[in-house]
Amino acid sequence: MKFINKEVILFDLDGTLIDSAPDLALAINHMLTTIGRPTFSEDIIRSWVGNGAEILVKRGLSGASEIDENLDSALFEKALPIFLDFYKQNLCVETKLYPHVGASLKTMKEKGYRLVIVTNKPFHLVAPILTGLKLDGLFETVLGGDSLSKRKPDPLPLLHVCKEYGVNVEQCLMVGDSKNDILAAKAAKMESVGLTYGYNYGEDIGLHQPEAVFDDFADIIDTLS
Repeated sequence: MKFINKEVILFDLDGTLIDSAPDLALAINHMLTTIGRPTFSEDIIRSWVGNGAEILVKRGLSGASEIDENLDSALFEKALPIFLDFYKQNLCVETKLYPHVGASLKTMKEKGYRLVIVTNKPFHLVAPILTGLKLDGLFETVLGGDSLSKRKPDPLPLLHVCKEYGVNVEQCLMVGDSKNDILAAKAAKMESVGLTYGYNYGEDIGLHQPEAVFDDFADIIDTLS
């Protein structure tokens, strides 16, 4: 597979560039302990990651991937800031880059590609993580889950990047680990790469038919021409 005439590469963050599940699990369990709820293993919480902080907290309070339709809104409003405050203070305790991410991003940058992050993570949490993992300076734009009126799987963030950069969707490539990334790309009519190692709720990322599927982040470089 070769992606032709690409100028802008859009990346998801959690599960694509970074494995943040250990620190998210610490924050969720801190929140649950604080409000007197039972905690969960990192593996279970890992399966809840990928739709932003609010959905993750609701899953934690529900104790399941499926959010309890009777979830107490007052409890959620109490729990969310507990989670966010703790997580903000512990962003890079155990969070790390996936293999070959740092070197590959630098190679792409050196080749002249414009790199963008489009994540469902709250915007204010992204820059400290990039700094902590020595990725700052690589990305021209960061869009968080709260940066626009809609987030992935809606195509709005992807189309916003196209408009901001003055390019069409054919000149862009979306890279992600979740169906939300691929569905957003499909809706925007943008080509996409699916990565197998991240957070996709136990589903095969290939089921959502990205143009390419890779186990190794570095393989993306060979597809760019």
